[in-house]
Amino acid sequence: MKPYTHILFDLDGTITDPAEGITTCVRHALHCQGIEEENYQNLCRMIGPPLAEGFRDFYDMDEEHAWQAVRDFRELFAKIGVEKNIPYPGMKEALLRLRDAGKVLCVATSKPEPFARAIADRFGLAECFDFVGGASLDDTRTKKAAVIEYVLASVGSPEPEQVLMVGDRNDDMRGAADCGLDAAGVLYGYGSREELEAFHPVLLAESCADLTDRLLAARV
Repeated sequence: MKPYTHILFDLDGTITDPAEGITTCVRHALHCQGIEEENYQNLCRMIGPPLAEGFRDFYDMDEEHAWQAVRDFRELFAKIGVEKNIPYPGMKEALLRLRDAGKVLCVATSKPEPFARAIADRFGLAECFDFVGGASLDDTRTKKAAVIEYVLASVGSPEPEQVLMVGDRNDDMRGAADCGLDAAGVLYGYGSREELEAFHPVLLAESCADLTDRLLAARV
């Protein structure tokens, strides 16, 4: 595996475990649409991909109802979501090791950028990153590929071969592929090994420390 100068991280399921906040807010948004969802695993399917896409794919909503569900989700998430996150064990230490090795570190998440920045600040992670980028609240930037392009432009547009995208879902892998980037998968998040392996990631990490050890061991 080659060394990378720039490493982009997904947020939910990669840096932090957002399950309590996201599932609570998804259940609320569905309730507002007259749908009662009590199956926790079904709610967890919404962690990672853009919300409107999840509401359409998993709950057969049309475009209008999907975006209303997104608005209902965000209204509650703005009140409780930031607090109901927790960084994965060893995450800050792993990020600091990469930063101290000279890597440019960024967040590239489908979560709206103000929420992503608030979470990074809340848990003392903002200092680890050169840039925290996410989806736009006006929904003009929602797809992972669009977020990645935005983040890369914000840190000087490095060459694609210098960049690695790290995530836990196929949405992260697909976004990297659409941008011509290599990707690494993490197995401690919400995606399965099978969905990640389908995109041929350069590595699959079992933990934050495992990810960092393998990235720092890469040589020319």
